[in-house]
Amino acid sequence: MRALAPDVELTSIRVLGAGYTGGGEIMLRGLAWAIEQGFPIVNMSLSTTRTKYVERLHELADRAYFRRVLLVASAHNMPVESFPWRFASVISVGSHEESDPLTFYYNPTPPVEFFGRGLDLDVAWLGGGTLRCTGNSFATPHIAAICALVMAKHPDLTPFQLKSVLYQTASNAQGGVT
Repeated sequence: MRALAPDVELTSIRVLGAGYTGGGEIMLRGLAWAIEQGFPIVNMSLSTTRTKYVERLHELADRAYFRRVLLVASAHNMPVESFPWRFASVISVGSHEESDPLTFYYNPTPPVEFFGRGLDLDVAWLGGGTLRCTGNSFATPHIAAICALVMAKHPDLTPFQLKSVLYQTASNAQGGVT
């Protein structure tokens, strides 16, 4: 995210533990805390398939939306039902293979709404190292960064308005960014 939006202020909320696994309760608490802090954009490069969390997660996603906290969530990499990316109040992200980090596409046939760069990305890792990663979870910060760039110029946009700007400026939109 910082590569695209170098002036962005980042706060990490750890919801995964050893083995990069975590529980829904921790994810819900982390998201609730982010909403209470009023962060303008929350990157969620994760989802849950556990239906017992769906109702509370949906409530939090809607709360974020009405408090002008934009949730940008990665779609699951497998064809399974998972959340929160499937909620209308969330910007859902899949990945594409192009190298330009500012190239993004809208999807005319949702549920995934946007596609960002997500192939062979160098990701910061423990001990100052990096990993080469691929997938929707790694495309999501690209879309979140693009949102941060738009919000830097237009801080009063609502999540709905920002989503509309993304649709209009997507690389495959008529007159969009190329």
